[in-house]
Amino acid sequence: MEGNIASLIADVDEDKTLAEVRRALGGGADPLTLLEELRQGMSAVGDRFESKEYFLPELILSAEIFKEAIAIIEPHLKGRRVSSRGLVVIGTVQGDIHDVGKNIVATMLRCAGYEVHDLGIDVPPQAFVDKVKETGTGLVAMSGLLTLAFETMKETVGALADAGLRNSVKVIIGGGPVNETVVEFCGADAYGKDPTDAVRLADGFIGTDLWAL
Repeated sequence: MEGNIASLIADVDEDKTLAEVRRALGGGADPLTLLEELRQGMSAVGDRFESKEYFLPELILSAEIFKEAIAIIEPHLKGRRVSSRGLVVIGTVQGDIHDVGKNIVATMLRCAGYEVHDLGIDVPPQAFVDKVKETGTGLVAMSGLLTLAFETMKETVGALADAGLRNSVKVIIGGGPVNETVVEFCGADAYGKDPTDAVRLADGFIGTDLWAL
């Protein structure tokens, strides 16, 4: 991990992180370099979460800091090409309106350099199919906290198959009660135990080394 910004966001210090981003931009720093520092810091947050040094509150706060920092940097990126490691379609499936976990996963994926299309909550199977057709994504991530969501996950996987898309799309699922048994029931490819696990799965399925400065 390099750079003061990376260290500050890794320490989940909101005020100092945002102040340093503003100072660096004011001093003429390359906004893409700042993005990379933020990404490195969030990677450190993920490592600390996995090692039980951090817990869910730190993960949520760091994700919010990241979004605020990106909002500061974005106006300086006009006309600049930001490479993507891949594209992910994510949503909480129909019948479920829980979105905290889904939102954290979406943010962590963005931190890792992925382009994320978030369909929101209570998403019907056809909406996933339509977005896959529109974007050409190779990865769909479905979230559900309620057990009744498992049937919708299965229906969505079936809808992708009916549309002739299943062989070209990996499907990962997540949520409190999700496990290998649910993966088999739904016909998904894998499940993420937590947000950092979801990023690892994305890296394994579609990730590349296209994140560039």
